[in-house]
Order: sequence, then C-alpha cells, then structure tokens
Amino acid sequence: MKTILHKSETRGHENHGWLDTYHTFSFAEYYDSERMNFGVLRVLNDNRVAAGQGFGTHIHENMEIKIQNFW
Repeated sequence: MKTILHKSETRGHENHGWLDTYHTFSFAEYYDSERMNFGVLRVLNDNRVAAGQGFGTHIHENMEIKIQNFW
C-alpha cells in the first residue's frame, strides 16, 4: 500500500466551542479535492469534546466510530 504523509499543520480545523476538531480528509467546511478519503476510510478526525457535551443522535451508515479518552 502506498504511504501518504499529511503533516498535522496541513489538516482542516474547526472550533465550535464544545468541539475542537482537526480533519485529515475533506469534512464539513474543510474541502481539499486531494484528500477525499483513503480506500474505504472516509473520516479521520482528532476531536476534543467539552465535558458534558457530545454529539446528538444522528445516522451514519456502515460506519465504525472509535473514541479514545486521553485524560
């Protein structure tokens, strides 16, 4: 498989107050035609979610979401 390097400072970034997120691939308001996906991987975000906050229920078809707590 081909190795593709995306330096962290070139990722998309959004801060919504309750959600501070960095996007590796085109997502939401961040668009880069060269970064649409990687094989079947569509989203790779680094999200920081404020305590007591989170995402409301919404539909994702054929998606797996992994959440890691670092603190």
